[in-house]
Parts: sequence; C-alpha cells; structure tokens
Amino acid sequence: MNIAMNRIMKEFKEVVTNESNGIDLKMPEGELTRNVSNLGSQSNKKEIFLTGSIQGPPDTPYAGARFHVDIIVVDTYPFNPPKVRFTTKIWHPNVSSVTGAICLDILKDQWAAAMTIRTVLLSLQALLATPEPDDPQDAVVANQYKKDRKLFEKTARHWANVYANGPNPEPECDAAVASLVEMGFSEEKARSALSTMHWNTSDALESLCKG
Repeated sequence: MNIAMNRIMKEFKEVVTNESNGIDLKMPEGELTRNVSNLGSQSNKKEIFLTGSIQGPPDTPYAGARFHVDIIVVDTYPFNPPKVRFTTKIWHPNVSSVTGAICLDILKDQWAAAMTIRTVLLSLQALLATPEPDDPQDAVVANQYKKDRKLFEKTARHWANVYANGPNPEPECDAAVASLVEMGFSEEKARSALSTMHWNTSDALESLCKG
C-alpha cells in the first residue's frame, strides 16, 4: 500500500496545482483508506478512496455542467487501474444511466503503470466530447445516439441541467417529466422512462405502469 499511497499523494498535488483544464480531485476527510477483507483470505487489502470531478467539454450537451466520480485505488496501483464510476447521473453511451459504470479501455485492459488519476479524469472528459456508441455501456443511450442525434443531445442537455447544474434547461423535457410526476410517479423514474422512450409520454406511461 505504501507504493500506491506515495503515488497517489504525488498525483493529488499534480491535479490540485493545475485546475485550468476543468478537473478536480479530493480526498474525503476520514475516508482516505478503507480495509477490504478478501473472502477466503486471512489478509486484508486496503483501498484509497478519492472523489474527482470534471467540467463538461465546450460544444457538447454537457458544456457548463460538472460531473462527479468516485475513484477507488487498489493496493496494487499503479500496476492495476483504479475503479471509477460516475456519481452524477449522466446520459451518455459509455456510462450506465442507472449505475454510473463506465466503459473506457484505460480502466480495463489498456491501463499502463505510467498513467495517472489525472490521465483518467482527462480521458473521461474526452469521452464526454467523443462518445463511442459502438462500444457502449448503456445500449439504450447508444441506440438513441446513433438513430436520432438531436434527440440524444436534447436528452443529454436535460440530464446535465437537472443533475449536474448545466446552464441549458430543456423546458419541453421538464414539462413532460412534470406531467408524469402529477400522476404519482417519482421524478427520477419519470425522467428515466421518458428518456428511454424517446420522450413519448404515452410509451413512457405504459412502461411505468408495467413496473
């Protein structure tokens, strides 16, 4: 763990002293390390818990919004990649709209020990600018991206406005969500159903009623 901890402290300073690119990294007080017991093992592993954020890239539906991620650094870091997921809900082909799981090659088999947490945050920022719909994490979003780009951008802007303080509201989306909320559905479920059903209120209502 000393190798991982020393490396993370160095990388933390690297990010904090250079915030001009719209990325940020924090160490939650009291939660820097966690003990993780391995099933079937008498040894404990420690993980380093961080939180990061990225500014939405310009000229994208995410522009002006800020998205947060949880970062868990394993004790074999930097030889193995960190575990990263979005905690801010986002409508993007390569991020699960439900869990925040990310499909990004450097978080899997394309990771190299020379890479850093800063590399990860910048790569996520680049992913927001250039989605990869043919290698999706969320098939519904990817399908919308490929079949109706304008509708995808509208939905992504709406989610960015609602969940990530984005500056561009979508009044039609807000009204559609409100109409289903008035029927007794939660705002989050209404928004998810409408987004999945391409903002067709009747189809979204049918989906919600089916449970």
